[in-house]
Amino acid sequence: MKEPNEITFRESVDRMFDRATATMDLPLGLAEQIRSCNSVYQVQFGVKLGDRYEVFTGWRAVHSEHILPVKGGIRYADFANQDEVEALAALMSYKCAIVMIPFGGSKGALKIDPRQYSEKDLEKITRRFAQELAKRDLIHPSLNVPAPDMGTGEREMGWISDTYQSLFPEQANGMGCVTGKPVHLGGIDGRVEATGRGVQYGLREYFRHPEDIARARLDGSLEGKRIVVQGLGNVGYHAAKFLSEEDGAKITSIIERDGAISSADGLDVEAVKAHIAANHGVKGFPGADYTEDGPAMLEAECDILIPAAMEGVITRQNAAKIQAPLIAEAANGPVTYAADEILREKGTVIIPDAYLNAGGVTVSYFEWVKNLARIRFGYLERRNEERRGQMLVEALEKMLNTTVPQEIRDQLTTGSDELALVRSGLDDTMRNAYNNIRDIFNAREKVVDLRTAAFVCGIERIAKRYESMGI
Repeated sequence: MKEPNEITFRESVDRMFDRATATMDLPLGLAEQIRSCNSVYQVQFGVKLGDRYEVFTGWRAVHSEHILPVKGGIRYADFANQDEVEALAALMSYKCAIVMIPFGGSKGALKIDPRQYSEKDLEKITRRFAQELAKRDLIHPSLNVPAPDMGTGEREMGWISDTYQSLFPEQANGMGCVTGKPVHLGGIDGRVEATGRGVQYGLREYFRHPEDIARARLDGSLEGKRIVVQGLGNVGYHAAKFLSEEDGAKITSIIERDGAISSADGLDVEAVKAHIAANHGVKGFPGADYTEDGPAMLEAECDILIPAAMEGVITRQNAAKIQAPLIAEAANGPVTYAADEILREKGTVIIPDAYLNAGGVTVSYFEWVKNLARIRFGYLERRNEERRGQMLVEALEKMLNTTVPQEIRDQLTTGSDELALVRSGLDDTMRNAYNNIRDIFNAREKVVDLRTAAFVCGIERIAKRYESMGI
């Protein structure tokens, strides 16, 4: 929902793009070529549910085909619209370029509230939607590869995959038509946690640079940092879980649809997640303060604010009241263009969505490669790594005439499985991408913040691709 006096999400993304290209020297017309959405398809289809028919509207936008296939999630939301889908597709193009994943940008949506339908009806609707997209090549392992997004997950991706492969059984790479599938249907270990894990890795890399931390008026490490998380869905849950359990951060507040809970001592993320599942909200969670005014908690005092739900939650209306010195954008577009300007003026540091939530598409890429190769990661090398580790342990024991402690022995003699390799690849991707962004920010006077640096990074890579193609 657009706030009064706010531009639309799509206009906000375009203005951020324009701010970045104003610092660059691109050939005449190339910026417009990159910014333009190549195509958007709207489909309407009827589905018989019980004794009635319902007509549903869906979209699939293809923003940039500078490299194929294009990639982007499919969301189910009753507020979905074409403008939003085009904006999200544009972000996907820039995001893939920023983290150097070889995909163009796409996005899809179905205007539906999935909570209002049974699993049986949702499956019927999803399969019908998949058919409409597939016959237009808007699902295709070589052309357009969807993934989960808001309101969708492994279950829906499994239905889409099965529908596509039933329609095109001769397609040898058919399993790669969609990512985010259950592991037993060709998915990959670590995909469900990927976006939240990427947020953790991105924040870890940020905190490896003392000068960057100081710019946000913070110091030290993630340990003990007070974090407010808005939205405990898949992304928010995993980011909060990993940051609290593995990095020692304190989740002091969690904001959900029905309000917000807070505790200065930190919240047990697993317990809160279980409470939400049982009670459909955070109200009544024991040992925490509750307020019905969830959005007001965005303005709470904390060290890091992680908006992890939807776009446009920080606007010109509340930006000046935000107390967090560091905002980590786990959601797409949580800060409007106007709010972004206000926050930058007051010195708030924003780690931008186009970089920080790229964990999902990164691991989707790993899944797609796995599907095309038809071999799981670690299959060939794991036992060889174990043997090499065992030989190393034996050599150490012989040379030093001692026994290697069991804990160290286990670490050295355990080969990398698929999950370990996926996490390693994601960590490497997030580290490299952040350092590319900060290098641009530190080296170019006209680049005013990390968001502009991220856009410059992505746009330059897309531009080089277009120029080498002669387009």
